[in-house]
Amino acid sequence: MNLPPHLTVRDGHLFIGDHDTVALAAEYGTPLYVTDEERVRARYREYRDALCAHYDRVQVLYAAKANGNLALLKILASEGAGADVFSAGECALALQAGMDSARLLFNGSSKSRADLRLAAEHGIRVSLDSLDELRALEDVAGALGRTVEVSFRVNPALEVPTHPKIATGLASSKFGIPHGEVVDAYRAALACDHVRPIGLHCHIGSQILALAPFVEAARVMVRLAGEVTALGAALEFLDLGGGLGIPYRHDEEIAPSPREYADAVMPVFVEGVEALGIRPALWVEPGRSLVADSTVLLTHVNSTKAAHRHFVNVDAGFNQLIRPAMYDAYHEVVVANCADEPSAGTYTVAGPICESGDILAADRSLPAVREGDLVAVLDAGAYGFAMASQYNARPRAAELLVRGPDRALMRRAETIDDLTGTQAPPPWL
Repeated sequence: MNLPPHLTVRDGHLFIGDHDTVALAAEYGTPLYVTDEERVRARYREYRDALCAHYDRVQVLYAAKANGNLALLKILASEGAGADVFSAGECALALQAGMDSARLLFNGSSKSRADLRLAAEHGIRVSLDSLDELRALEDVAGALGRTVEVSFRVNPALEVPTHPKIATGLASSKFGIPHGEVVDAYRAALACDHVRPIGLHCHIGSQILALAPFVEAARVMVRLAGEVTALGAALEFLDLGGGLGIPYRHDEEIAPSPREYADAVMPVFVEGVEALGIRPALWVEPGRSLVADSTVLLTHVNSTKAAHRHFVNVDAGFNQLIRPAMYDAYHEVVVANCADEPSAGTYTVAGPICESGDILAADRSLPAVREGDLVAVLDAGAYGFAMASQYNARPRAAELLVRGPDRALMRRAETIDDLTGTQAPPPWL
């Protein structure tokens, strides 16, 4: 199997960075997420350098929804990243991580007035998703005596090659204002007293492995930039969103690199804005492609069972990693304590949840697997812990960060007490 550079096999064991995953699992227990800090930094720099090679006004916003661990946000803040945030909680985490409020964009299709007030109070730009949001923000900002800078999220009505649940730029999507109505929305914003429109924003989907949809989205955005500039608006940024995928099937899929993305998209952007005589900043919002392959989920084998399939029953289920159950997503798995042994058969890795859909990896060619072995689920850094739950009253896993010879928990494992810590039975019970 092709492995990313921070994952290696040494003396039969899977290593992440300098660390033996078998030793980490023995020390910290399982399930356990392990993230390589240096891999996250390297991926961020790939994006920054590739985009800046074409244009000198670039801002990378990390899509915080992919993995909102405060340590990761601090790492990316130290590299100069901002964040695409989708909730008051993500706003708070980004600010606590040291990200400048001017490098945040509050996104989402259903913001409350409390969300809008938070953005106004902290000077966070808002990506407006409807005229109702525009009117609500004008009221909220007026009551605070503030002026809030905004963009409009454009629905470009583009078909993209990805799972329907993560295709966000379809004409039928709940996100954004139809591209044919954006100019009218901009005109309405220009008439407001407490809202200042300065940007355009789009996001076409996630886990996209083709470049053509991003190029077409850039064309749509540049065209709209010309139309709103003709209204007299001063565009300060165009946000092309994120969505670049990764090769979850390591030996079969090929994902475009940040450089290939930049080489395809940036000429459309640069030539377009130069033709308009404007120099807005370019914003992009990678999430998965920054953090997914930085992380493995380690899980011990509780038992094996030969039935209609040969099941490997592990201690992590879709409560820890829901992507396979929710999206039929594929993750490579490695038997970490015998990673260099040949295949002994076809196995299905199943979790402990009381649902038939609790399958982490179906029909995989693996070495002979036994009770006590350690399975590593690869590419678990995006939408892993971020979408975890306490279903079946199972505590969520710990998260460990490694950097060179160093290692430290960046989130402890939950306990049974954590399951009941926020509960308050009524006094009559």
